[in-house]
Amino acid sequence: MALLSSVVGFSLFGLAARVGQLGIQKRNLFDNPGGHVIAMGVFGFAGYWAHRWDERAAVLIAEKRAQIAERRAGAAS
Repeated sequence: MALLSSVVGFSLFGLAARVGQLGIQKRNLFDNPGGHVIAMGVFGFAGYWAHRWDERAAVLIAEKRAQIAERRAGAAS
């Protein structure tokens, strides 16, 4: 579920960025819906990448904590 929320959250942020961009340019928001889809896709991919990066970081931290615990146990005995 966290993957879905990351992708959807980043996609909605991409949509908001696109709407904000068109608002600054004072262009019609509904002129080119393909641009909205592209922005949502790019930001959704960034959300997918961020989720995978977070999972990998959690694994690396767990491995490092196990190594530290192992060293402490070896030093204590």
